[in-house]
Amino acid sequence: MLHIVTVCGLGVGSSLILKITVDNVMKELGIKCNIEHWDMGTVKGRNADLIVTTSGFKKNFEGQDNVIFIDNIVDEKEVKDKLSAYFEKNK
Repeated sequence: MLHIVTVCGLGVGSSLILKITVDNVMKELGIKCNIEHWDMGTVKGRNADLIVTTSGFKKNFEGQDNVIFIDNIVDEKEVKDKLSAYFEKNK
C-alpha cells in the first residue's frame, strides 16, 4: 500500500491539515494509501513513498523526486492537480 507522509516544522499544525486534504483527494481519486503527518526531524530518519509538504520546505528536500510542494494546504484542487500529475508521471 502507498505510504504518504505530510510534513511541517513541528508535525502538528499544517501537516495535520494537509493530511486531511490529501486524504480527501486520495479518496476522490480512488487510490488506497496510508497517510501520516510528521515533523521535519522524523521525516529525515524514515522512509515514505511520497512526501507532501508546503512550498516553504523546498530547500529541505532538494534532490528528492518523491516530494510534492503545496502552496495552499486547504485547496483540494491544487492538491488533486499536483497529486494527479505526480501519479501520471510515476506510473
